[in-house]
Amino acid sequence: MYTRIFRAFYFLQFFSFGSLFPLLSVYLKDEVGLSGTEIGMIMSISPIVMIFTQPIWGMASDYTRKPVQVLIVSLLGTALFGLMYSLAHSYVSLLVIAALLAVMQSGIVPLSDSITLHYVQKANEQYGSIRLWGALGFASAVPVAGQVAEWFHLRFIFYIFVTLLIISSALAWKLPREQANAKVNIREGMKELIRIPPFLLFLLTTFLVFGPIYANNFYFGIFITDLGGTLAGVGIAFLLAAGSEAPFMKFADGVVRKFGMMNVLLVATALSCARWLFYFFEPPLMIVYATTIVQGASVGLFIPAALQYVRDVTPEHVRTTAVSLYATVGNGLGSWFCTFVGGYILERWTIEHVYLFFGLLTLGGMVIFAWQSKKALHKVSEI
Repeated sequence: MYTRIFRAFYFLQFFSFGSLFPLLSVYLKDEVGLSGTEIGMIMSISPIVMIFTQPIWGMASDYTRKPVQVLIVSLLGTALFGLMYSLAHSYVSLLVIAALLAVMQSGIVPLSDSITLHYVQKANEQYGSIRLWGALGFASAVPVAGQVAEWFHLRFIFYIFVTLLIISSALAWKLPREQANAKVNIREGMKELIRIPPFLLFLLTTFLVFGPIYANNFYFGIFITDLGGTLAGVGIAFLLAAGSEAPFMKFADGVVRKFGMMNVLLVATALSCARWLFYFFEPPLMIVYATTIVQGASVGLFIPAALQYVRDVTPEHVRTTAVSLYATVGNGLGSWFCTFVGGYILERWTIEHVYLFFGLLTLGGMVIFAWQSKKALHKVSEI
């Protein structure tokens, strides 16, 4: 029963994200009439806000020991500010609402993942087989929301977003509650996490690997059009990339058990690195479309393995905080850094140099994983 609820919850949650964020810049430009600089400020404020707020959601969950209720607050708060977004028309009001929406939204994914990981461990289920429904939801949302916007009005992307988040909050109420005996001291919990070297090193690799993956969402459209592609082609590329994650997530748990967590993380990182460096050489457009499937293997394998790694190396009583910090470093700090530096590189050189930068960063993460994999293998041989 719970597995079906989790699948529906992830599908609707990510469908809501996919219905809004890929088309938000178009709405701000065509309907509100903002300038490129103003749009850039609004779009980039989310990762900055998440750097500071994502860990707070995790701490609130660990402190109250009521992650489902905290998740529902995050979902309904995001829906509220999503509705306010559709009613605002000035740059300043949109900037403020975008920041407030990011505050509320930053708790959704890490809280969802933490609850899911707790459930799959107790119920002997597979995280990847549940999380893949999120990838399917996001991939399905872009063409559906785009078509609805063409039939009616671009503002309808907000209505889809808000409606599905409200439904998601109703489903979240039916999710299993985690049980814990004592509340955690937040300050002591943070001190405990920063004293775990494998966790800190993993945060660094998350920054190096996931920063480029998230920043690619902002620059991939420019790369496609620079090679002669159309806006419709950009939509197809995102559909292929997001949709291809689902099958890899389905089998990720089995792959991790068979080949080892660190080896899977290494291979997933190597695939991302190869993709970014390949783009530096301006490949033909059709080959670029084909390479979007690589995202399925890299992201589809990395996310389940990474979350399991975080769960394995951190104590249970601060686990939600650990997952939130992991999300903050990749989705917040890494995304902001790569987006910001990528814009600087694009202004002075070319979009291909942006992807060279992404490739070199990811190469750094790959080297760390290779070192850890070799170290783990050496320990096994000593036993």
